[in-house]
Amino acid sequence: MAENTRNTTVVVTGATGRAGSRVARAARAAGLTVRAASRATGFDWGDVTTWADVLRGADAAFLVHPVDIGHPDAAGLLGAFADRAVALGARRLVLLSARGEERARPAEDAVRASGADWTVVRAAWFAQNFSEGPLAEELRRTGELVFPGGEVAEPFVDLRDVADVVVAALTSGETYAGGEPEVCGPRLLTFGQAVAEIAGAAGRELSYRAVPAREYGERLAGFGVPAAEAEFLVELFASLLDGRNARLSDGVRRFLGRAPRDFADFAREAAAAGAWKG
Repeated sequence: MAENTRNTTVVVTGATGRAGSRVARAARAAGLTVRAASRATGFDWGDVTTWADVLRGADAAFLVHPVDIGHPDAAGLLGAFADRAVALGARRLVLLSARGEERARPAEDAVRASGADWTVVRAAWFAQNFSEGPLAEELRRTGELVFPGGEVAEPFVDLRDVADVVVAALTSGETYAGGEPEVCGPRLLTFGQAVAEIAGAAGRELSYRAVPAREYGERLAGFGVPAAEAEFLVELFASLLDGRNARLSDGVRRFLGRAPRDFADFAREAAAAGAWKG
């Protein structure tokens, strides 16, 4: 590690979420002092008066938008948070972005403009989306994943690798400042192939059914997702799942000096933990 981390405090936004919780864990393991920014600690993205308490005296921050980096309010929200962080003394910011998401550019630019040493980590689709959250619940409950992924291949990335890259960026001094690593898994899988590997690991019959993005939006509305959010997700999936990300990138190896974790290892470990028990 290029820098002494014993006296380094990092703010981790979304600290109870899928990405943030793993970043917090990896940061603590690296010797950083983690200051969790979540509703549980009084932090609220929608209330700027709660920002200063979590940021004051921090050396660095990990930023993740509470919905999606391409959300219409992401640039304004993340830009304002980044500016406040720098004003209160943070020197380094690491932003979690999405590989291939053109709508992420304004938010990335807003963080770059803060004046901090920044790194933008562009991640592929998270492997843990299959084991945590709505997709996992659907697999557990119905044995079927209905999703607008078609037959597009994606190099699903283990969130532990994403967290390790984030911490490398936070602790590297100026080595990775201005970097934009694309992090992904070691091989391409379609959503159907991913579900088949999960089924094998879980020891139960699971299937995947591809639907058009618009039909998926109707399903979301039926589940009670607000219309504006459903429409945003429909447009997001229609663009991201068009094949643009059916390629491998070397961000994990460049930052960590090792290969990324394989999807089969993720599936085996998640199944052992009971992720897909009916």
